[in-house]
Amino acid sequence: MPTVEVPANGLFFLRLFKPMAWTCLAASACLNAAAQDKTGGNLPTVTISAKANPDPVEKSYRKMIRGMDLFEQERGLHSPDASLRFKLLPRRPDTDMQRIEMEVVGTTVDFVVPIAPDQTFTLARSQQAYDENAQVSPNRRAQSMTWRSEIKTPGLPPYTRRLGDLRMECRVGMEAGLISNRSNIVGRMVKALLDTPAYCDRQAPLYLFFADRPLFSVTLVAGQRREILPIDMLYAAASDDPKLKDELPYCDCEVLVDRTYVLPLGDRSWPDDTRVEFEYMEDE
Repeated sequence: MPTVEVPANGLFFLRLFKPMAWTCLAASACLNAAAQDKTGGNLPTVTISAKANPDPVEKSYRKMIRGMDLFEQERGLHSPDASLRFKLLPRRPDTDMQRIEMEVVGTTVDFVVPIAPDQTFTLARSQQAYDENAQVSPNRRAQSMTWRSEIKTPGLPPYTRRLGDLRMECRVGMEAGLISNRSNIVGRMVKALLDTPAYCDRQAPLYLFFADRPLFSVTLVAGQRREILPIDMLYAAASDDPKLKDELPYCDCEVLVDRTYVLPLGDRSWPDDTRVEFEYMEDE
């Protein structure tokens, strides 16, 4: 039989329900025996199978649909020309990001979610899956990947993003419950994990964005105004603090820390059309 680990505070419940468990087992045995007597033979064997991945890195379909709804409601305010996709990202060095298979799995509904070569995807709307609180389940283990929304306005210059799109990414990501931290990166991240999309309206929310490649610098540009982000807004603030480096395994930025940045999303002196310009390490 497989070994089952029970936390110390769970022993009370085992002791409490042990008599009930024996009663249920005895009743089940009696019912099976009666059924066999009635039919005059053994009942056919029933095999209960489970998916090959017993510990998937899955998300709530219902929450992700709510994130899509939020995008449709607010896109006119921040990202009128943008489109929404979701993106899978590695959080372990050995995570295989190729040939990922993903399904929406509910009580009675089950359908495949196609994933593009860049690890992005969209979700088909299904009222049945929503009502059943289905899970969006890739064939990867928990803590092996993280999730983000990806909202992009077409036609931008290379190596740039639009601040309004990134504001929407934060709001949709919070509404959809996409952050995949096993624990908070530091005490400052607790509120980000538990709060609503309103968290993104703070002056400098600790919502982690990921660039395409390792970063050298990030610059905000609005008209004639230019401002380079300080170093503590890059690399998950772990560049100079050994204590933060020790907590990186708890952060969904663990293997992407050199691509990580945060933005002054709630600072409205930077309009939505502000360009976020990236300079990459390899450019030097």
